[in-house]
Amino acid sequence: MENIDRLVVELKQHNVDAFEQLHNMYAENILGAINIIIQDEAISKEICQDVFVKVWEKAQLYDAKKGRFFTWLLNMARNAAIDYTRSKEFKRQKKNHSLDFFVNIFEKPASENVSGENYEGLKRMLQQLKKKCVELIEMLYFKDYTQIMAAERLSIPVGTVKSRNRNCLKKLRENLENE
Repeated sequence: MENIDRLVVELKQHNVDAFEQLHNMYAENILGAINIIIQDEAISKEICQDVFVKVWEKAQLYDAKKGRFFTWLLNMARNAAIDYTRSKEFKRQKKNHSLDFFVNIFEKPASENVSGENYEGLKRMLQQLKKKCVELIEMLYFKDYTQIMAAERLSIPVGTVKSRNRNCLKKLRENLENE
């Protein structure tokens, strides 16, 4: 504990070696905590780096009387991760989760998938949708049909394809959130 206290004092004096030692001690744990919230390794690494930049810049704000250094650091990381989840970028990514990720699920047996159980869960969620939704999503996202091609194949207007697609994706999102 004395070693950490000494490192924190040196960090407050902008000692690069102390910062590096603290980073080596805590970065993996901080990254893990951020990744639990964000669930994206690359973004979590960026946020972790930002947190350590803040630690360097705001080291003077740490007060040992209010708690341990690790707790202060963890709170900064948690707050940064939560701030990111509230950002427009995060919401946009969540909302528009690329369905390319799910390509060919209907055609591939689970054994061919990297993580068969995840795909089987998605397949079950898709199958919870009405048959017309499954058929439309399969055409548009898994078989590379255009909206016009899907309209012709289903013998419905393009406007109906667009509305149905929007409603089906909304229902799929709800199923994903409730899973």
